[in-house]
Amino acid sequence: MMATSNMDETMSETEPAASGGQLDPRLWTAALAAALLFTAGGIGLLYLDDTSYQNRTNQLNSQNQALLAQHKAIQAQLATTQTNLTATLAELATVRAQLEHPDLPIWNAPEHLTANIGYLVGGAPDTFTYHLQAKSSGPMSVSILTIEDFAKALDCVHSGFANTNWCMHHSGQPVRTWNNVTSVSYDFHGAEGCADYVVVFTSASDVTVTPNVSVSYNPAPTTTGACA
Repeated sequence: MMATSNMDETMSETEPAASGGQLDPRLWTAALAAALLFTAGGIGLLYLDDTSYQNRTNQLNSQNQALLAQHKAIQAQLATTQTNLTATLAELATVRAQLEHPDLPIWNAPEHLTANIGYLVGGAPDTFTYHLQAKSSGPMSVSILTIEDFAKALDCVHSGFANTNWCMHHSGQPVRTWNNVTSVSYDFHGAEGCADYVVVFTSASDVTVTPNVSVSYNPAPTTTGACA
């Protein structure tokens, strides 16, 4: 009887200690579920934030690429515009120069020269640059003369001193002479401020002269050549 009583006392003393040191399994389960839910919610929010950031980054990259493409296109258009503007300004400068100094053909019909006695003569107009260009089917001689020297050449011919081909180029002091040539090209500026010049063609043989003479309006600020 005594042994039974002691065993009961021992059991009654140990039972409260066991129940006080352990949690109810249901509480553990609830706590673990709450922790999992909290963690899952945090991960979900982080995933949503990361996805939104990536989408925004992709949008910004696309917009940046579009802006770069537009910038390149605008630069290409600007370069083309500048090139066209430069060409247009050059054309305008050329047109302006032509308007200020128009080039006018004055003598371009082929003409025949009889050997030694024939001559062609044309005046170099005042205030113009005289563009002397001509070709011939055989040797010809060309001189730029003052009116005074041209008169001396005519006197030489009329007096019988020599033939026309010689007198026109040796009776005075020609400004410029080309002897026995088949072509001539020369810009004469002496008449830009002086109305005192003529151009004479002769030949020692029968030839056809094809002139291509033009003048450009270019008045000199002062008298020039024989008039100075």
